[in-house]
Amino acid sequence: MRQVVLDTETTGMPASDGHRIIEIGCVEVIGRRLTGRHYHVYLQPDREVDEGAFQVHGISNEFLADKPRFGDVVAEFVEFVKGAELVIHNADFDVGFLNAEFERLNRAKGANHPLVEDICGVLDTLKMARERHPGQRNNLDALCKRYGVDNSGRDLHGALLDAEILADVYLAMTGGQTSLSLANQGAEGGGDAASATAIRRLAAGRAPLPVVQASSAELEAHEQWLAKLDKASGGSSVWRQLEGGETLN
Repeated sequence: MRQVVLDTETTGMPASDGHRIIEIGCVEVIGRRLTGRHYHVYLQPDREVDEGAFQVHGISNEFLADKPRFGDVVAEFVEFVKGAELVIHNADFDVGFLNAEFERLNRAKGANHPLVEDICGVLDTLKMARERHPGQRNNLDALCKRYGVDNSGRDLHGALLDAEILADVYLAMTGGQTSLSLANQGAEGGGDAASATAIRRLAAGRAPLPVVQASSAELEAHEQWLAKLDKASGGSSVWRQLEGGETLN
């Protein structure tokens, strides 16, 4: 499955009051692995950023003055997310703003851009977290602490940074054990639970692990051992079945 973890920043809220998207950040996940592909853009909203919103994300009107408008980047954005499952924290907020931008283009330019739900599936991690942790705080910072995800660089909100952090949280929240440490190490092993399950991202440019092939002597010893298993089991051992491509029940 191809998933795109997405976040936006806006001039304020709600979209129904004419507030606009000023930043979109996306990271790609395929087969539960971050691929390194991402989409990121700042947008000129043609309106002022509310002071309250500026305090959250630190994106100023001056910074946005020379940025492209949503209509300038809509084709490349749709191309990146089309057909994927969007993973969003509080999806109603981001999807609502994106659909408002699509509808604005359709009205102004007579375009026929589909809405988010027409081109993507949507998974809301906030709803998922509330089901798994009822009665607890489930904002992104709280989930980072709960699942041991490093968010130390999140002094201000940023769409791409938050998408990267959410990707780690989502993978931790849906993947069970994320470390070889014991899950209860914090309670009994002298460490804390967060460090026991912390996600460490390996450098993309790391050297590949060496592949060591078995020697002819080792292969012969393996074959002799399988022959003993065959004799003891009165037929083909499990290893033989696997080698023959059989399906085990």
